[in-house]
Amino acid sequence: MNTNYDFSDIYNDFFGVESKNINKEEVTSKDISYKDLIDKIDNLYLNVESKNLLKKIVEYMRKYNEKIENNYITFNISLEGYDKDLIKNIEDILIDSSALYKYVDKNRLSIISLYDVGISELDKAYEQSGVISIKDINGIYLKDTNEQIKFIHSFIDKLKFNNITFVSGNKDEINRLFEDDNIKDNFIFNLVEEKPSIQQVNCDILNKVNLNDKEKIELLDYISKDYINSDDSYTNYVNRLVNYISFNKEIPKLENTMSMDEIFKELNELVGLDDIKKTLYDLVDLISLKDKTKDKLKLSNINLHMVFLGNPGTGKTTVARIIANILYNLKYIKTNKLIEVTSKDLVAEYVGQTAPKTNSVIERALGGVLFIDEAYALSSKNDSGNSYNAEAIATLIAAMENHRDDLVVIFAGYTKEMQDFLDSNSGIVSRIGYTLNFKDYSEDELVDIFKLMTNKAGFVVKDDAIDKLREVIREYKDTKNFGNARFIRNVYEKTVIKHASNTKDKKSIKLLSTITKDDISIDNILKDSNI
Repeated sequence: MNTNYDFSDIYNDFFGVESKNINKEEVTSKDISYKDLIDKIDNLYLNVESKNLLKKIVEYMRKYNEKIENNYITFNISLEGYDKDLIKNIEDILIDSSALYKYVDKNRLSIISLYDVGISELDKAYEQSGVISIKDINGIYLKDTNEQIKFIHSFIDKLKFNNITFVSGNKDEINRLFEDDNIKDNFIFNLVEEKPSIQQVNCDILNKVNLNDKEKIELLDYISKDYINSDDSYTNYVNRLVNYISFNKEIPKLENTMSMDEIFKELNELVGLDDIKKTLYDLVDLISLKDKTKDKLKLSNINLHMVFLGNPGTGKTTVARIIANILYNLKYIKTNKLIEVTSKDLVAEYVGQTAPKTNSVIERALGGVLFIDEAYALSSKNDSGNSYNAEAIATLIAAMENHRDDLVVIFAGYTKEMQDFLDSNSGIVSRIGYTLNFKDYSEDELVDIFKLMTNKAGFVVKDDAIDKLREVIREYKDTKNFGNARFIRNVYEKTVIKHASNTKDKKSIKLLSTITKDDISIDNILKDSNI
């Protein structure tokens, strides 16, 4: 939806009167002057049009206070942006300017989250405060339909009061809010966040850390390559980098981007997973075709939200990481990141905390892949009588829809439990584009996985060691919760430890690098593998 409006008529009507000569150093009880306000606006990370608009709003308040203007305008202002410092600075400007020019009756700011408030709380905020800052817009849409309609109608009524309403959120949230024309028509004052330049970021970080000349060059080189692809808010990006440098006493290393050949080499080195590999090759071909043909072929948008079905240790997390590499390489996602979480990272313990907690995870994953392991734990069957899990699912569904061009969500878990979870929630199912089945590994495949691990570490494995390994696999393979490749990883690690003990008095490189049957170990394997 286009949220850019032509303000020319409004400016002519409301901002066209020339200013009287006033003392612009005049201060309020908070020692805030007109010049201070303008300087603050100039320092905001907003685009030029937004800065000019905010200045004109402050100027109009001044004119109204001096009775140059007689028409009272209810300033309902939206910000397309989510940087915490930017939001806080705009809140300060609005409350300070309204206090300086006595534009609202109550010189008080209320900050409210739509995740936490109902109609009564909203009423109270508008009764007690002159400036209301509203965040977490998607909270409206987590309410049931009737309550949602009542809340929106009440909100629209309040926008006509003599208050200043400031709403902030990312582009998708603002656009969704403005799908209601009655709300959109009340918000004709729209601001847009502008990402600071590389030099601004560099200067801000240099002001907070001490670096030598070589490190300063490294920092600028890092920011030049990393910042442009970052979806972090400016404040988070700077703080994260400052904290890293302060703690590690070094500039972080840039992630090496893998070529498509390197990615598929890694994929093809995985044991088994033939059906999965074919699906990924087909997916790459489809995305490439769509990209190369642009609008010449009428191809619908590709739905990449996925479900991974399979037992532990069947390669689900590994494949998810490869998918993130593939999609980043094809420029389908903006950042090469995979955010791995479980239901515990999404569901809170108290009322009103689950949606913000889930949204926090979603915001971290935007521009990349969100991998939710053991997702069946979100099923209503595991809800223990409360609605927190359902709230997390509703938040995820909203994100899958609203951010479908900026987020890939993968739900993963045991086949049976995940099937029950999907059967119980049509909202998830309707948004899934791919379902990948990860089969249990055969005995030969498990042996090949062990060989792959030892070969990468430089070991040679004798035939008698493989025979011993096969015996171990047969003993445990049909037990409950068998860990597949995870089980083999445990055997490998314990085998290396035992091999080190068995060869502690040896000096021969050949002996030190050879795994024999006496090295194959399953010490404490039951406890470590949860079998």
